[in-house]
Amino acid sequence: MSDIEELYRLYFRDVFLYMRGICRDEIISEEIAQETFFKAISGIESFDHKKDIRAWLFTIAKNTYFTHCRKKNISTDDVPEIAVSDVILTDRIENEEQAMTVHKILHKLDDPYKEVFNLRVFGELSYEKIGIIFGKSPEWARVTYFRAKKKIIEKLENNN
Repeated sequence: MSDIEELYRLYFRDVFLYMRGICRDEIISEEIAQETFFKAISGIESFDHKKDIRAWLFTIAKNTYFTHCRKKNISTDDVPEIAVSDVILTDRIENEEQAMTVHKILHKLDDPYKEVFNLRVFGELSYEKIGIIFGKSPEWARVTYFRAKKKIIEKLENNN
């Protein structure tokens, strides 16, 4: 198996999930993910192997998506910021047992972490809307979500 095939096999799903989180469209997500790998293969010599390959692929994917939106005159004002750790967390809760573990951890979180995380992940609300609900800024919502996610990931790692 070539390095290119291995790269595709290992990370296509992550890139696809990342794009699905951004655009919420399965078909566009798959198209962008495929184009991302074409671009990555073409530019692999520019990759700094000291860095996380997923972050590099996600950057290519996001830029490819923005180019797609510009060509189609689609606004990118509401594109959510999705981190590598969001994709990793989503990937961990793909099966029912792991989802149950995440829900148990989430249930034990203090407010506002629990509610902000629920609104962001399950309610798919923007940071701006979450901030409005709490009477706070979008930055407060972003920081609170990040802290909740960090707590969940730490507890997941401690359980495994």
